[in-house]
Amino acid sequence: MLQVARLAPTLLEEAGEYVAAFVRGQFNEDGGARDRAGKSDLYYTVFALESLIALRQDPPPEKVRPYLEGFGVGEGLDFVHLTCLARCWAALPKGSLDPARAGRLSARVETFRAKDGGYCSTPGSAAGTVYHGFLALGALQDLDGTPPDTLAPSIVSHQSADGSFAGTTPTTAGAVTALRNLGAPVPSGAGEWLLKRAAPEGGFRATPDAPIPDLLSTATALHALAGMKVPFGHLKEKCLDFVDTLWTGKAFCGSWADEAQDCEYTYYALLSLGHLSLA
Repeated sequence: MLQVARLAPTLLEEAGEYVAAFVRGQFNEDGGARDRAGKSDLYYTVFALESLIALRQDPPPEKVRPYLEGFGVGEGLDFVHLTCLARCWAALPKGSLDPARAGRLSARVETFRAKDGGYCSTPGSAAGTVYHGFLALGALQDLDGTPPDTLAPSIVSHQSADGSFAGTTPTTAGAVTALRNLGAPVPSGAGEWLLKRAAPEGGFRATPDAPIPDLLSTATALHALAGMKVPFGHLKEKCLDFVDTLWTGKAFCGSWADEAQDCEYTYYALLSLGHLSLA
């Protein structure tokens, strides 16, 4: 994802400096990036760090490292924030995370394994979810761990008869991307379902009946379709127009119904622009 997002500056041109300034300004004094309430949060710190990398800017490791060290090896963190901690460490310069801590973080990830071999938010649950499986895969990759052979079958088990996973664009895109990274075949129907979520006005919708497109669905759909080598060049101009409508002059909002700008949706804009620059 980062490799593609790093192509976004070719389309942003001089606006890239405004985006970089916005992202740098999202870090609080404690080293974490702020959520929509202004409080430091590991989830938003991931997007701030990766947005800077995508913009070919150096993250501030001397500022972020103490913030991450305060979480130890993730004791007390829920699964989402545990995987965010791993991702934040991976975004810092190589060698920032010592192997011993990486190993203990990997062990923490494994405590969220479901009985079907996937991953879930509650340890010991009967079945994993696509979302938690996607996060676990990323975290294990970040920590130089090895995902279990049972992860791909757990993800595949969630495909619906219409070809989607859980009936949403982000979940379907996450399943496709995770399966590709695991070297597992992507079930038929997923690509076609995603392509049908393209909105006539540009962008992608989260579900068949969603009233408007959004940046999360657009970025994840484009990433999944590109990975499957499904052509979407015919959607390029309208998608570019859609992303442009969410530009505030210094960052991006998530949809036409969302007036708040933050690091998360700014990153999804960068990922979208990166793929569209190649279309």
